[in-house]
Amino acid sequence: MVRSIVFRILMVCSLLNAAAMGAFAGDQDLALKAERVLFLGDSITHSGYYISLIELELLRQSSDAMPEVINLGLPSETASGLSEPGHPFPRPNVHERLERALEKLKPDVVVACYGMNDGIYHPFDEDRFEIYQTGINSLIEKVHNSGAKLILLTPPPFDPLPLKMKGKLVSADADEFAYYSIYDKYDDVIKRYSDWILAQKDRVEMVIDLHTPVTKFVAEKRKSDPEFVLSGDGVHLDQEGHRILAEAILNAWGVKLSAEDDQSLEKLVHQRQMLWHAAYLSDVGHVRPGMNAGLPLDEAAAKAGELTKQIDDQLAKTQASENSQ
Repeated sequence: MVRSIVFRILMVCSLLNAAAMGAFAGDQDLALKAERVLFLGDSITHSGYYISLIELELLRQSSDAMPEVINLGLPSETASGLSEPGHPFPRPNVHERLERALEKLKPDVVVACYGMNDGIYHPFDEDRFEIYQTGINSLIEKVHNSGAKLILLTPPPFDPLPLKMKGKLVSADADEFAYYSIYDKYDDVIKRYSDWILAQKDRVEMVIDLHTPVTKFVAEKRKSDPEFVLSGDGVHLDQEGHRILAEAILNAWGVKLSAEDDQSLEKLVHQRQMLWHAAYLSDVGHVRPGMNAGLPLDEAAAKAGELTKQIDDQLAKTQASENSQ
């Protein structure tokens, strides 16, 4: 049987701390009380590392069961259905698969992060912005109609510095804008999208700001290292960047991200997450070309079981070591 487990966990952060990290609405532990939490998003979510860190922290801190955490992120995806003319294929639209995913997976909570691709790397345009808003509005309606609760994440920031240093940004009067030819002030566009997401706090169960903590972290680092970056292309965060995303989400849920650094355990949890990720992507289906097929769910469950034993054994050893100190 595909994983189905219930989680209860004690809150370990104050509401003040959570608010500082960007929780703007909703019951703080709504995701922790869920049976199944589904993450939707573009390539940032598809890479999945922040989701693996969240799952690992819940494993570390729970004395009971925990929610099943499913990553259904898809590279290139939007909530708007827009594509820049130079994109090699029409960008997938989450609405092509959303209702199918909700029906098949039946999540209690959906966590959605869209916006980075929706501006299609152009200067700000009111018509594009309205199409994005319509897409998010439709997502809100469909998730709520399914009976699930919705947590909206703002898009993380676009960092122009790495591409600026390579001379790969373009100004507002350029002839072409695309993921390979990005408007030099594209983060101004993303900030508008992020601010609008934050304004939806009364329409969904929770909104979490990812844009601000990443921006602040980078700004602080650049005081001593002006060339510091968390992303080689300004879009896709490295593991340190994903840790900031995970911390913002966990803090909003009242959970403190551990300072413990166990690379082997992180690797095992991420391996299991990506195994399920590929399997669920294939089972739900999508229209994006170039994606490798995942295992059938029963085969994925068998392989995941082997990884789960390794994870449980390593967690038990860590806990035993801590208790003996």
